Amino acid sequence: MLPATLIHTAACVAAGLAAAVSAWGVFLVRGSTAVPAAFWSVAACLSLAVEMGARAAGGLADPATGAAARLAVVSLSLCPAMSLLGAKRPQHGVWQLIVATLAVVLAMPAATALLMRPGSLPDLHLLGRCFMPLLVLVGWMNFAGTRRAAAVSCIAAAQLLLLRGFLPGMAMDGAMDGATAVGADAAAAGLLLVGTLLAAVQACTSRGRGARRGDQRPTSGHAVAAIIDPSFLALRETLGAAWILRIAERFDTVADSRGWPCRLRFGGLESGGDPGDTFWHRDALRAFRALARRFVSEAWLARHGWHDAEQPSPPRP
Repeated sequence: MLPATLIHTAACVAAGLAAAVSAWGVFLVRGSTAVPAAFWSVAACLSLAVEMGARAAGGLADPATGAAARLAVVSLSLCPAMSLLGAKRPQHGVWQLIVATLAVVLAMPAATALLMRPGSLPDLHLLGRCFMPLLVLVGWMNFAGTRRAAAVSCIAAAQLLLLRGFLPGMAMDGAMDGATAVGADAAAAGLLLVGTLLAAVQACTSRGRGARRGDQRPTSGHAVAAIIDPSFLALRETLGAAWILRIAERFDTVADSRGWPCRLRFGGLESGGDPGDTFWHRDALRAFRALARRFVSEAWLARHGWHDAEQPSPPRP
């Protein structure tokens, strides 16, 4: 069996690489309100790398100190998913204060134990033990129905491995000591690296597909869907299901009130009616663009297949 020092060193390297991939993710999602979530991901990966590095160097040997450090890492790991739940302009900036407050509140038992009861384990209430895995589940559900399902499943599994000592009925000291705990830490770092790398690669490939679709000039029967779908699906993969369903709901409300023969579904735009009737096309494009601009910039839309294909509409007879 490999020594614990070597395993923790490998985990530190994996977490550091995950932080580098997350920093790449900041570049990939530039122009969208998902940028703060990418920064939170960098911070979470770096905190795990620091913890694993400290354990590899022989630090955090005390169970109380090790549990406090792990609780801080787990609290940061929950921030990216929570950041996305407030990713709507203009409140997405202020929402990060709420996310930071959540991290502080979750890590408060660790600070209390270190400052007021040195040598004691963090006293985590049962509600906190139930709330943290619930937050992991919420983050997983937001992307479970998208193409990021495999990536988010790896990340969620890594989070659950890291917070195993804080789950209901689990002992903190027993879950973080011994060969099993060392292997679980290494597995968590590895899953985190696989998940972040898979998500970044998928973001690159989807952006390329969206740009190629945007270069194609569609026929009139599918013009609106061919323009909207690449950006809409890219938004779905960037923000998750929660916001994309809200966008679809708002778009469908406008479409219903104006009598457009189209509806925006989770998989893209579905249109019907007379293929020769293009009177509603320009207004539908404007409606979607206005909704998307609450989350992304014009440059982001252009990178993901949006093009100015609006043509003057013929007069309604």
